[in-house]
Amino acid sequence: MSGSGQPRLERLDGSRLRVGVVAARWHAEVMDGLLAGAERALVAAGVDDVVVARAPGSFELPVVAQRLAQRGYDAVVALGVVVRGGTPHFEFVCRAVTDGLSRVALDFGVPVGFGVLTCDNDAQARDRAGLAGSTEDKGYEAAHAALATALVLRELARA
Repeated sequence: MSGSGQPRLERLDGSRLRVGVVAARWHAEVMDGLLAGAERALVAAGVDDVVVARAPGSFELPVVAQRLAQRGYDAVVALGVVVRGGTPHFEFVCRAVTDGLSRVALDFGVPVGFGVLTCDNDAQARDRAGLAGSTEDKGYEAAHAALATALVLRELARA
C-alpha cells in the first residue's frame, strides 16, 4: 500500500541551502499540486534561495536537473507525472526519467528529490498530488527528502 511505512518527517533547517526545483508541465492539475507541496516543504524548512524551472514533460526532467546541479544548487527537486496508457511508452519514460535523475544525483553528488508520480490512472495521480482530498503529498515529501539528504551531505563534508 502506498504511504505505508513512511517515517515521520522531522523539521529541517534549510535556511542556508540553495534549491532548484524542476517541474513538468503535463497534467497541469496534478503538477500544480506537486509544485505547491514542494514549495510548502521549502518554506517550512526556511529555504529562501529557490529557483523553479518548468520542463515540457517528465522525460525532460533529468537534463534540467543536471543543469541545476551543474549550477551549484545544494539540492534538486524533480516533479512530474507519467500515467500508464495502452502502449509501452509508460515503461520507457519511467525508466528513462528514473535512470536520468539517479545519474544526475550520483554524477554531481547532489541529492535529487524524486517527486515523479508513475500511476495507472489520473485518479491515482490526483490522490498523491497534495490536492484537496488527496491522501498523500508527494511534492512535499520529495522536497523534504532532498533537503534532508543535502543536510546529511553537508554534515559529512564537515566530518
